[in-house]
Amino acid sequence: MLKTPILLGIKYFRSRDTGYLSFYALISIIGLSLGVATLIIVLSVMNGFEKELQTRILGVVPQLVVKKDTPFEMNQEWINNLNNKKEVIYHSPYIQSEILVQNTYGTKPLLLAGIYPEVEEKISIIPDFIIEGTLRDLSSQDGIIVGASLANALNIEVGDTLRVFNGELRSNLFGSVPRSIQLKVSAIFELKSEIDGSLALVHHDLAAKLLRLAPNMTQSIRVKPTNLFNVTEIGYEILDEYDLLDEGYYFSTWFQTHGTLFQAIQLEKRIIGLLIFLIVTVACFNILSNLVMTVKSKESDIAILKTLHMPRRGISLIFITQGLLIGIIGIMFGTMLGLMLTPNLDKILAFVEGFTNRNLLDAYFINYFPYYFDVQQILMIIISSLILTILFAWIPAQKATKVLPAQILRHE
Repeated sequence: MLKTPILLGIKYFRSRDTGYLSFYALISIIGLSLGVATLIIVLSVMNGFEKELQTRILGVVPQLVVKKDTPFEMNQEWINNLNNKKEVIYHSPYIQSEILVQNTYGTKPLLLAGIYPEVEEKISIIPDFIIEGTLRDLSSQDGIIVGASLANALNIEVGDTLRVFNGELRSNLFGSVPRSIQLKVSAIFELKSEIDGSLALVHHDLAAKLLRLAPNMTQSIRVKPTNLFNVTEIGYEILDEYDLLDEGYYFSTWFQTHGTLFQAIQLEKRIIGLLIFLIVTVACFNILSNLVMTVKSKESDIAILKTLHMPRRGISLIFITQGLLIGIIGIMFGTMLGLMLTPNLDKILAFVEGFTNRNLLDAYFINYFPYYFDVQQILMIIISSLILTILFAWIPAQKATKVLPAQILRHE
């Protein structure tokens, strides 16, 4: 029963003259392929940018910090036991302060982080992005590590000295002046993000000295959790497990410092995905128009089939089959095109830059196209495109079932 409608659908899919694809079917396939490919490319690139931001920003900024309003000792029992928690990868004492750095080329405000170089590679990605010097060269006496943006702005090289002001005032014969110290640049890092111009690193002991903390004291404990998006629950677990709330401890997470940035990225990705999905919808309209013209041109064939008692669902299946063939081929080629073009976007960009003699991405902190294929996302694109194809094929298929044989065959 179903074999005849399916075979007729395949026959109408092909051109009567050449035996291959009809012209209108080919146009529909090309439109759907381009829509699906564009959707896969754009969403994969946005996924890549999101992951790069997670790596280059959340890999540097504190993801979870347990602290209190006053300095506390670093050798407390709860601190020593933190690494025993399965939700914690590593932890380290951490000091953070706002400073000004100055040399003959200018003055810049920075966020100063006091770290232990020997454990920083277990908590941060900065050691992987140092372009001059090494993290091990960071002296506890007078060393400082700065970002490439700051180094370019102040013409800094490894070995140069910077004057650092920590905001405190001290009095002398001439009045009150800001307290400062001379530090030597030990290394320069480059993440190609905003952090390159806003963060500097010093040894924890030096940061404690700058803030006049007593020996073996710190401001906070920086924790690297196993799950970036579960940091709030992990923070509460730490406070509850060690009864730290009663002692005045609290915690902050990356959600408070950079959460709005990633929420904006998620919202932008959804909006752009929706807008591009409209391209797929427009391409499916081509399928509808193609099938409407096919139904109109095959009215006499439909009338004959009806006189031969082919049921309504059989008539409908003919054109649904034709629409499905267009949809499946278009989605298949679009998926293949998207998966092939996405990893080669940098080569395409290099060709365009060479042709136009312009650097198109140099103004951005990520000057290449990162990408990440989300299998679930690609499957969703394929399934939703297929559903749209069936929906737009069903409309003319239903129209075909309403053809009246008496009116059509009367003029034959």
